[in-house]
Amino acid sequence: MIKKNLNFLIKIIAMNHIPTKIQKEDFDLYIKPFLTVAKRGYVSLIPLHLIFNGILYKLYSGCQWKSLPTKEFMDEEQDIELSYQAFYYHFRKWSKDESLYYVFKASMLAISLHINLSEINLDGTHTIAKKGGEAVDYQRRKRAKTSNILPITDRIGNVVGFLPLTAGNHNDAYKLKQRMTDFFRWFDTLNIGSLRGAYFNADAAFDVKAVRKVIFNYGLIPNIPENNRNRKGVKKGRKRLFNQKVYDNRYTNERTHAWADKFRGILIRFDRKADYWLGANLIVFAMINFRHVFKN
Repeated sequence: MIKKNLNFLIKIIAMNHIPTKIQKEDFDLYIKPFLTVAKRGYVSLIPLHLIFNGILYKLYSGCQWKSLPTKEFMDEEQDIELSYQAFYYHFRKWSKDESLYYVFKASMLAISLHINLSEINLDGTHTIAKKGGEAVDYQRRKRAKTSNILPITDRIGNVVGFLPLTAGNHNDAYKLKQRMTDFFRWFDTLNIGSLRGAYFNADAAFDVKAVRKVIFNYGLIPNIPENNRNRKGVKKGRKRLFNQKVYDNRYTNERTHAWADKFRGILIRFDRKADYWLGANLIVFAMINFRHVFKN
């Protein structure tokens, strides 16, 4: 009975709307405190929540910055319309000074009661980079230059972290031991829950002995199918622990990727700077988390 109720609850949560437009009260409460604002000199004449909604529109629609319908983000009280350059300026500034990184952290803290840490899922996605740039290289499978970002999700699809951007010529296990160690240390600083005892689901591409050891050392249970290419002969002794039923729950990770793909602006990378590309993804990750608290 408890299991049925839990599955029903997960389905209800999954149907929540991913926000693509934010009301002012939600912006002031959850996002504005973590964005840098002008202390002197130029001050935006349009409220920042309208600028942030313009950036969201750009990511959701996938349009160019020059094609932003700026009239839709006018301040009705002052009757002032900004150029698209104002939206682009704030996006670049918030990406470079890590404001968007703190917005993402705030999204995790805001939904701490909704996070289910019984299972952790890791999977990456290669994005074609049309103009090249930082953390970009040729990926043979895609027949193009790509960047790879690896979000980490919980049992119900919330984004609880990510691994640093890597160029497409590297495989998923590239420097994975150090990157996983950095993630676990970073997660411990958030104080939103313990990962000890959680299953760590990942596909066979992440089947690396050193990574399994890191996961064990931090108290998690690696649930990774064995990669036969890593072994020349038959393994002696008992088989590695692998729970197929728990592994099948990785569909929530695929669903999170589908939610992210709803934002067309991140389906293809046009930003040459890694900070801008990461900033766009952090906004999307935050919106996926904020689906629990934002008003539709």
